[in-house]
Amino acid sequence: MINVSFPDGSKREYPDGSTPLSIAESISKSLAKRSIVAKVNGELRDMKRPIEGDASLALLSEKDPEALVVIRHDAAHVMAQAVQELFPGTQVTIGPSVEDGFYYDFARKEPFSTDDFAKIEAKMKEIVEKDYPIEREVWTREDAIAHFKKIGETYKAEIIDDIIPVGEEVTVYRQGPWADLCRGPHLPSTGKLPKAFKLMKLAGAYWRGDHRNEMLQRLYGTAWANEADLAAYLKRIEEAEKRDHRKVGRELDLFHMQEEGKGMVFWHPRGLTLWRTVESYVRRRLEKADYIEVRTPQVLDRKFWEQSGHWEKYRDNMFVAETAEDEVLSLKPMNCPGHVQIFKQGQKSYRDLPMRMAEFGACHRYEPSGALHGLMRVRAFTQDDAHIFCREDQIETETASFIALAKSIHSDFGLDTDHINLATRPEVRAGSDEFWDKAEAQMLSAARKAGVEPVIQPGDGAFYAPKLDFVIKDAIGREWTCGTIQLDYVLPDRLDAEYVGEDGGKHRPVMLHRAILGSLERFIGVLIEHYAGAFPMWLAPVQVVVATISEAATDYAKEAVEELKAAGIRAELDIRNEKINYKIREHSLQKIPVIAVVGAKEAEERKLALRRFGSQAQEVVTLADAAKFLAEEGLPPDLKRASAKQAGV
Repeated sequence: MINVSFPDGSKREYPDGSTPLSIAESISKSLAKRSIVAKVNGELRDMKRPIEGDASLALLSEKDPEALVVIRHDAAHVMAQAVQELFPGTQVTIGPSVEDGFYYDFARKEPFSTDDFAKIEAKMKEIVEKDYPIEREVWTREDAIAHFKKIGETYKAEIIDDIIPVGEEVTVYRQGPWADLCRGPHLPSTGKLPKAFKLMKLAGAYWRGDHRNEMLQRLYGTAWANEADLAAYLKRIEEAEKRDHRKVGRELDLFHMQEEGKGMVFWHPRGLTLWRTVESYVRRRLEKADYIEVRTPQVLDRKFWEQSGHWEKYRDNMFVAETAEDEVLSLKPMNCPGHVQIFKQGQKSYRDLPMRMAEFGACHRYEPSGALHGLMRVRAFTQDDAHIFCREDQIETETASFIALAKSIHSDFGLDTDHINLATRPEVRAGSDEFWDKAEAQMLSAARKAGVEPVIQPGDGAFYAPKLDFVIKDAIGREWTCGTIQLDYVLPDRLDAEYVGEDGGKHRPVMLHRAILGSLERFIGVLIEHYAGAFPMWLAPVQVVVATISEAATDYAKEAVEELKAAGIRAELDIRNEKINYKIREHSLQKIPVIAVVGAKEAEERKLALRRFGSQAQEVVTLADAAKFLAEEGLPPDLKRASAKQAGV
């Protein structure tokens, strides 16, 4: 007999060899009918797979968020079966579930077309309706290789031959006449797959991600627990396309990217104004939080990166150069080793800690060209990077203070923190289990000290330490990871950083790696999409445009722009020989927050007719009053708070 514990705390005995399905059936037929996947000892498992020994068991339905990854994996298998039935001779390769959906890579001489999507989806629904039982089979490595070679699936045979050690068994999942190599888990039958799926796009993908290998055809799809969730996702995608930062950035003349500088951003004047506004705001917040700002070299010798451990871990992502003097140098992929070098200059005492060292550090990392995506994935980027060198007894206080600072900064940008993840020890890691127990407990305690209960993300920590990641939600509900703090005992030891303790002895500082925005490029991309380019007044690259109705108002318009600029407002002049309605429409498309219209009457009375973005209303005010209240509106949140405090509000 085996003892099974349930989520409600109850325990029951069941015969050896019992499956989650048989246990569900013993409780109630309705429970067995709605359960599609099991969670055994915290691991997702097939409903029909026997439970080995005493275990905890949770039975999941399609309504459980954790079941979604299995639904999507099944959708991938059903799509692969549909493709092979419709297009004989096509080979299947790899087909995982991914965020919001799934994909499969196919080897086929003829190219797929998006015109094929409708018939593939129809065939997928047929397979669902046939309700094929999904069976898990265990084969020997040799039998699996022989089978896939026999049926012409050479890619599958290669995977097994390269990845599965000799003597190990492999699992194959069969649904009706179709089978594929897979670890699982899967649903009990194809009929359990909700028909809430849709094929989304086609792309090319190199076999096993290597550009030297054959190019395959990747079909992406999305799958959800029900039609309502699918419809909501498609609507979100439609809205996301309208907000795409690449499209909006082009329309607002913020930046561009081109083939000759892959993954590098060409910032235009308005885009750089936005950049500098973001950077200046963060710099002020850091200065107030007692950070010191530094700058470290862009290029350092290979020996430096070997000592830090980055050469071994990140060499493939580093841009390397050789000199005529046989030096091997690398552009820095990160700032942390350079900060340790500054810390090491001169003797440090325990009284000097914590030392909070910040840098808007320009970094370079090689990313495959296929992975590049506008501002979101680049090769050259600037981090709002900082490292806190502290004593072990200061870890919790410093981490809690950082959490408060990061949440405040995100909020000022209109992006409230949705939750914070605690990423714990990865499978491949530095340090002992005792170290990880201590480090994870310290980060958890610090989060709680800041009033946050983090969401545990098992195995997602850095190789040297656990980390807290900040997840924000944008205007259309998408989640973005922006900001992190990582606890590091390893790098100070590798680079021989030390301070003199209260006992007069030498000690290693603890190093907290932290960023709030992440990279300015990516964060600005998030801002563009969050606001759809209609930035709040303080972020808008151009805050006010003064537009003339007639030539008679030209001199006054120029004077008005100068007075607005003197008040600290980012103002521009439009005295083109165009009709005013044309000018208003054009500046509205540029999402300028305020358009100040001036004609002969306004010039005579020294007034401005103000039109706000998104409104047809017009407000006529004096130039002096406009300069005063628009300057106040355009203040960044931190300066606005300081102004209110000074005024005693």
